[in-house]
Amino acid sequence: MRTLLGLGIVLAVVCGANAADEKKLDEKKLVGKWEPVKPKKGEAMVMEFTKDGKLTVTGDMGGKEVKIEGTYKLDGDKLTFALKFMDLDIKETVTLTKLTDDEMEGKDKDGKVESFKKVKAK
Repeated sequence: MRTLLGLGIVLAVVCGANAADEKKLDEKKLVGKWEPVKPKKGEAMVMEFTKDGKLTVTGDMGGKEVKIEGTYKLDGDKLTFALKFMDLDIKETVTLTKLTDDEMEGKDKDGKVESFKKVKAK
C-alpha cells in the first residue's frame, strides 16, 4: 500500500497543481508511454495515455509488478486523472508546465518539478 500511495504522489507531482495561466496543450502529444527522467532507485514506472482517455500505470516496485488502470482528461494545461487499485482511489487534477513530442513536465503545489520522457518503440 505504501508503494501505491507513493505512486499516486509521483503522478501528482508529475502533473503539478493549479496554475494561474492556463495553456492549451496538444492532447495528441500526451498519447503514448512515458517514464520518469530521474526514477527513484529500485523503482521503474511507465504511464501510458491512450487516445480514448484511458491511463495505465505499470511498474516494478520493490521487485513486484504493479498495474493500475484508470482514466484521464486534459483540459487546457489541467490534467485530471482517476486511478483505482484494490481499495485505493487516486483522483487528482494537476497542471502540466511542458508537453512536447518527447518531454512532459509538471510542477506541484509546493513548486516541485518532475520530468518525464516519452518511451521510444524498440
